[in-house]
Parts: sequence; C-alpha cells; structure tokens
Amino acid sequence: MDVKSCVNLWVQPTRGLMDEKFVVLVQNVLPGSQLTVRAFHRCEDGHSWEAFAHYNANTSGTVNVAEDLSLGGTYSGVEPMGLLWSLRPVPGSKPGLRMRKMNVQTPMEVTISVYQGHQTEGFMDQEPLAGVMVERWYMAPGVRRIPITEGGLSATLFLPSGPGPFPGLLDLWGGGGKLVEYRAALLASHGIASLALDYLTPKITMEKGKMVDNQYFETAYRVLQQHPQILGSRIAMLGLSFGTSVTLRMAAYSQVLKPRCAVCISGSHVQPVDGSLEQVMVFFAENAVKTRFSEQDEVIWRDLLQPIPTDPTLKVDQVGRIQCPLLLVVGEDDQNWPALESAMDMKEMMERAGNSHLLTVLSYPNAGHLIEPPYAPHARASSFRSVSTGIKVMALWGGETAAHARAQEDAWRKMLVFLKANLYGGTNPGAASLSNL
Repeated sequence: MDVKSCVNLWVQPTRGLMDEKFVVLVQNVLPGSQLTVRAFHRCEDGHSWEAFAHYNANTSGTVNVAEDLSLGGTYSGVEPMGLLWSLRPVPGSKPGLRMRKMNVQTPMEVTISVYQGHQTEGFMDQEPLAGVMVERWYMAPGVRRIPITEGGLSATLFLPSGPGPFPGLLDLWGGGGKLVEYRAALLASHGIASLALDYLTPKITMEKGKMVDNQYFETAYRVLQQHPQILGSRIAMLGLSFGTSVTLRMAAYSQVLKPRCAVCISGSHVQPVDGSLEQVMVFFAENAVKTRFSEQDEVIWRDLLQPIPTDPTLKVDQVGRIQCPLLLVVGEDDQNWPALESAMDMKEMMERAGNSHLLTVLSYPNAGHLIEPPYAPHARASSFRSVSTGIKVMALWGGETAAHARAQEDAWRKMLVFLKANLYGGTNPGAASLSNL
C-alpha cells in the first residue's frame, strides 16, 4: 500500500489573520507511527525559515497538533501554534535574522507538510507525505491602506472595513526607524483605525538632516482627529521601545495630544523631559559607556537607563498626572531596556499621585524585548542598526522562545480588550480598562 496516497493533511483555516489560530490534523496514517510536521516560509528578503515537531499517531492513525504532544523539534509539548512561533532560519542562514513583514498587502505564506519518521534535517531532500499552503494576513478583507504625506509626515493610515466612524490609534515603533506597518494593519483588522508613523527616518529628516520635533507627532495626531471616518475624541497611542519614550512624553506634556488611552510595550519613562527628540537620543548615547556584551558578543543596552533616576528632570515626572488609562507591557528578561524597573517606578509615581487606578501592568517572566503580535517568531538576538549611531550590531533582546510566545499571545489579547474598552467604552474609561484583563 502506498502510504503517501492515503495520508490526509487538513489545515483550517488555510487563510486567516496573523493572530488567528489554525488547526493542523494528520489522518489516515498507521496507528503509533512516527511523524514530523513541518512549517516552511520564505521571507520577502529571500531567507527561509522552518519549524518542525515530532508526533506519534494515536490508535486511530491521527495527529492533532492542537491537542497532541510534540516529543521534540523546534518546540515540545502541546502547542497549537508552535509551528509559527518557533520558526527559525534554516541551517546555513546568515546570523542575526529577524522576521518582519514588509508588504502587508500580501500574505505570509507558510507550507505545512508531514514527513514519515522523526526528522530533524534534510527536509529539502525528502518528499513529504502531504503538504498544504497556508496564508496569514495582517490586513483583513476591506481594510484600506492609505499613504499619508500631508504636513511632512511619513505615515500610513489603515482604515477598517466599513463606513465608520472608527476609534483611532497612533502607532510608534522603536529606535531602528523606518515605516513599520504590520501592527497597524492588524489593529485596523480589529476595528481600530491606525496610523503607522515613521518619526526617526521620515522623508523630511532625510532631506533636511534634522530630527523632527514635537509638532510632528501633533500633526500626526491631528490627521487622525480630523479624518471624517475617525472619532476624534477616541484616539489611543501605542509605543514600543523608543516609541514608549515618545508616547509617555507626549501624553504627559503635549497640549494637543490628549489620548483616550495609551499602551507602552518594553520601554521606559527615563529621558530628559525638556529635551527635543534629538536631545533624548543624545542622552541615551551619553550613557553608552554602560553597554555590556553577552558571551556571544551581543550588545546589551538595558543598563543605559539604570539605575532609574530620582531626579525628576530625567524622567517623565508628570507620568503620575497622566489622565488616561495606561497599559504597560513588560518582558522580565528584556535585555534592551529596563522595562520592568521603569514600570515599577511609574507605578509608585502614579500611586503617589492618586492615579494608580488608571495603570495596568502586564509583566511576563522569561519574555524579552520584542513583544510582537501573536505567533511572530521570537528573535532572542538579531542584527540591528540604531538610527542614533548608524552602526550595525548584534543586539540581545532576551526572552525564552516558548515563554515569549505565550507573552505575545496573552499581551495582544489583553491589549485589544484594553483598547476596545477605552475606545468604545463610556465617558469614564478608567474602570472599564481593568475589567476584562
């Protein structure tokens, strides 16, 4: 009997959002037989990634990845989405790769295959028993992608499907610069109009050689406020890493930005509060002597802002007076920023100000710095070029793969609850922000 002709590989849904789970089912194999289920993805940059896990078929000749135990591979145990979050560069790839979707208008294509036996290598030389192509999208059907250049902005607005009006969100990434769209696209797929903003390497900076000032962020905020399909009084801010610094500073001090709520991932409130964006970068650079290196010569930057200063001019001292709900997401193994220490200091500041009811802290043991949307592969370290120095280094972000993956999934779910409670909720969003987390 031809084993291959009998095997049935069933994946549902074959087309879905990046944060949506799928079910992988292998049927019609010999009971007790050893199988390897593999995921393969070729990135837009040409690099290839794979994940695989070893299973034993049950007495009915079936493997259900969502329910059955992986005995080894790139992940172990019962992990329904391990085939995505444990993706890693194939053997022989150049070091320091990090997977990031560049063109959100096309799907991430992943081939799920099943092989006979418990395999660990040589997949390209073998014929799989069965294979299925899966599409993972950041843009749901009907989501509109609109480049924004008015007011000198380098930005992209993602509008959800339908007439609206929708709540809005200003999405700020970190110190690597560039226009990063995939998180904003996914948020729009969940009903929140989101503006991805390049603020470190925008066209205006490239042309004039000068970093943007606070007015640039206020312009971006006004674009959201004044859009006919966006609820101008229901706009959030979301920052990761250096984007957290900007989010906290603008939320605390700007007379224009009055966010309904704010989310800060893997960042800090430590910065010279009266300084420009360029002066904040200089402040970090002046602390570069505190840089450490791992045994693998990876750069560790978490000490640059340590110890957390008591001098109120060196941190967002008015964080205790922020009048909107604030969600902090922290990886306790963050090797890039002192996110946990900063969160604890901010908690104390808000308690002293009588504002602690507005604060929610999600802290994850063994999670690293790059807390991304769910099922994105974990990069413990990767090649990174800082805008401030222009030097490419191998940066240590931290995190253990399985724990980091769980943190990404949990934080994303709770962040969506937080945003929707505050952006769709009543006029007093503070209490609502905590109810479902």
